[in-house]
Amino acid sequence: MERKTLKRTLVAAAVAVAVTGGYVIFDKNVMSAHAFTPSLPLAATAATSAALTLPDFSSIVAQNGAAVVNVSVTGPMKTSAEMAPFSQLEPNDPFFEFFRRFRPQVPQQGGMPVHGLGSGFIVSPDGVILTNAHVVADGGEITVKLTDKREFKAKVIGVDKPTDVAVLKIDAKNLPAVRLGDPSQARVGTWVVAIGAPFGFENSVTAGIISAKSRSLPDEGYVSFIQTDVAVNPGNSGGPLFNLNGEVIGINSQIYSRTGGYQGLSFAIPIDIAMKVEQQIVQHGKVSRGRVGVMVQEVTQSLADSFGLKQPVGALVSSVEKDSPGEKAGLQPGDVILKFNSKEVVSAADLPPQVADMKPGSSVKLEIWRKDHAMENTLTIGEFENPKLAAANPNDMDKGRLGLAVRPLTPDEQRQAEVSGGILVEDAVGPAARAGIQRGDVILSFNGEPIASIEQLRVLASKAGKHVALLVQRDNAKLFVPVTIG
Repeated sequence: MERKTLKRTLVAAAVAVAVTGGYVIFDKNVMSAHAFTPSLPLAATAATSAALTLPDFSSIVAQNGAAVVNVSVTGPMKTSAEMAPFSQLEPNDPFFEFFRRFRPQVPQQGGMPVHGLGSGFIVSPDGVILTNAHVVADGGEITVKLTDKREFKAKVIGVDKPTDVAVLKIDAKNLPAVRLGDPSQARVGTWVVAIGAPFGFENSVTAGIISAKSRSLPDEGYVSFIQTDVAVNPGNSGGPLFNLNGEVIGINSQIYSRTGGYQGLSFAIPIDIAMKVEQQIVQHGKVSRGRVGVMVQEVTQSLADSFGLKQPVGALVSSVEKDSPGEKAGLQPGDVILKFNSKEVVSAADLPPQVADMKPGSSVKLEIWRKDHAMENTLTIGEFENPKLAAANPNDMDKGRLGLAVRPLTPDEQRQAEVSGGILVEDAVGPAARAGIQRGDVILSFNGEPIASIEQLRVLASKAGKHVALLVQRDNAKLFVPVTIG
């Protein structure tokens, strides 16, 4: 009996060492409990040491959790008939888009509202809330839920799509608010904490480190993102990113993923950028940005060699818009902008945020590289034209026959889309939505007639019959979409 007991003791000790990550070498001819005693205190000491070096996030959550809110958006009703043909398909399935656009219109009673979920945080005790623009961009009724279970209908003060920042307001007083930090002081490798509502699980806490700073993403030229490895999933969008001092340094905005879920790459909008947007929206109802009117690209080593630059730095001007501030200042394709307003331009991604941050009408000095030598230039900043920067109330949408809210394309957007005309879809309801028209689509023609203005589209729609064909460009593809307008 004693021998069996000893064997069980040895096995238990071996299991304990394996769990704590240690290991023991012992002589097969000498098996005694005494042989294991030195390893256990060492493992326990290592575990205690590791625990002491890891941060405790509980105080951050206790102090700030109540200032993080759940944002839900209830959009227009979609009938089950509209959803039926492709309800079992994944969104990335090639047939999903086909069935969504060309589904049969089967009359059916009833429907289901579209729900969107996100996060936000209170920046002012009187109910000012920051979140992502894409969380509330589709309109509908917005509800803000606090941690104490109170719910408020929120008003959209403004939306700034270029930075993906939205400002909401609820009718409440003496609310808990977050403290704001300085993102420029955050260092790569330091711990950060996110609080949000992934998949609707309110006030969920995740942590990680800052992986990189000043990260540029495709089609996001106005924001130098903070990259982290904090777990961020659908529903976290718009939630705060805290440093270890309990200060917000960013707004969790997006992830890079092949699956739609978290894969280790999360990106946050620096809070200083977001607060500049918030201040302009609250004070002026819109966001004003500087503009130069040039397209720039990265300087590679081979390009640097061809231009006679010692290092591949700066922003290479690839094109200059006609009558733009850049053209008036004498900028030419092939110029490399090395300094903007006395700040070095290390890469092309550095320039757009710096330009956007300038007040229109202000004068700045440029250092450029042209034909093997550096030279200085002076430029007067223009204003970036971005219609509908402030959020549109759903009731203000075009109630015409098509059910479209549209705006003209800016010259930059026309150049990016490689079109000379067309109008951009801001929102779609009714016939257009049922036909599959989406935000971001560019309408190029109406029944074969090229579209150059909103008024032209309105006139054509008023005279059209029951069935029309819109030529739409989405991303790099063009397709005709049949619309039944009744």
